[in-house]
Amino acid sequence: MTFSIQRIDHVVLRVHDLDRMIRFYEQALGCHVERRLDKLQLVQLRAGACLLDLVKSDAPRSGANMDHLCFRVDPFSLPDIQQALQPFGITAGDVVQRYGAEGDGPSIYFDDPEGNQIELKGPATSPPLRR
Repeated sequence: MTFSIQRIDHVVLRVHDLDRMIRFYEQALGCHVERRLDKLQLVQLRAGACLLDLVKSDAPRSGANMDHLCFRVDPFSLPDIQQALQPFGITAGDVVQRYGAEGDGPSIYFDDPEGNQIELKGPATSPPLRR
């Protein structure tokens, strides 16, 4: 193998209300608009070292086209996360230790305003498995 995956580069979400979703990801999670491609009705938001692409879709939702999107956050502060989500009427689930790219660490799940499942993951408390 001549290459290896380093991190999530980007995730594309099909959304119905583009402005509402931009506001949510900017205000609740601290992303910021990096680029707009108006012809494609696509907005790219910077999410740390990754991009989150939101593309306008009028197609009826026939099912989930993504299980969840996980963002590594630091520091992982449940009160701060709850405070950021509260204005949007969103409540995060319980903090659970889950395995991720860096190993086991705290994480929570919640749904964004259009029902996409989001995971926020804190720093690892144990190293990743190595094969």
